[in-house]
Amino acid sequence: MLLNIPDIEITSLQDEIFMKKQINVFVIRLDKIHSIISGNKLFKLHYFLEEALQSSHKTILTFGGAYSNHLAATAYACKLSGLKSIGIVRGEKPTQLSHTLLFCLENNMQLKFISRNEYSKKEAPDFQQSLITEFGECTIVPEGGYHPLGAKGAARIMDILKEKPFSHICCATGTATTIAGLLLGAEKQQQIISIPVLKGMNDIEERISFLTENKIGLNQLKILNGYDFGGYAKSNTTLFAFMNRLYKQYQLPTDFVYTAKMLFGIFDTIEKDGFPKGSTMACLHTGGLQGNLSLPKNTLLF
Repeated sequence: MLLNIPDIEITSLQDEIFMKKQINVFVIRLDKIHSIISGNKLFKLHYFLEEALQSSHKTILTFGGAYSNHLAATAYACKLSGLKSIGIVRGEKPTQLSHTLLFCLENNMQLKFISRNEYSKKEAPDFQQSLITEFGECTIVPEGGYHPLGAKGAARIMDILKEKPFSHICCATGTATTIAGLLLGAEKQQQIISIPVLKGMNDIEERISFLTENKIGLNQLKILNGYDFGGYAKSNTTLFAFMNRLYKQYQLPTDFVYTAKMLFGIFDTIEKDGFPKGSTMACLHTGGLQGNLSLPKNTLLF
């Protein structure tokens, strides 16, 4: 249904350090798949949307914060598919809604705000049952698509890379759903590179085991820690300068939560000889550019 993906644009990053280290770096422009449901979101949502469309309730309920790319993508995808959408939002309702939540409302998503304490129980069966009691039968999508169905959808990203000789597939890691999908779809000779964007994310391997239902080993996985810039959605002037450099040099817009941190980690690791000569890197641009609207004006050049 929604995963009729056109040819993906691939941006080659030419840099003196890459030439010196004899490494090729490409950015897979998943951000250009769709103006709204960009990046990896469409893939992770695919099988949930399919399930809801085949149901009698025709409803999806999911979770996210005030600037959640996932909520925005879900709202738009549901509207496009003729599905009802419900968003459970972390935190009390503010006097002024974020641009993300306003977008969700514009696309017919019903929002319910709950306390951070309540939100921490979002995966508990009794809490989810209380939501079903309140809103009726629905397909529940965990935050960020963190579920084997989300990983199964993310595995289809590898379908568009199959004919290309990439030795390494690199991706920012939040819930680990996309990384799990990449491992499910990878060829045996490929290495999957995870760059965590949360501070102290020490459970990636356990998450992958859950997401893949223990179907794969982890010998193809390499985790690059130390590029979270202080934690989820944290940033500093070093990161912003890097993002502006990417835009000036390659006309490549990135988001400060995921893709910019991933590319910073890849650039730094290449400079430190962390990859063998002759490597061909595919770096996934996972979208989420709308999140940059939360930054102060003139922070970025784009």
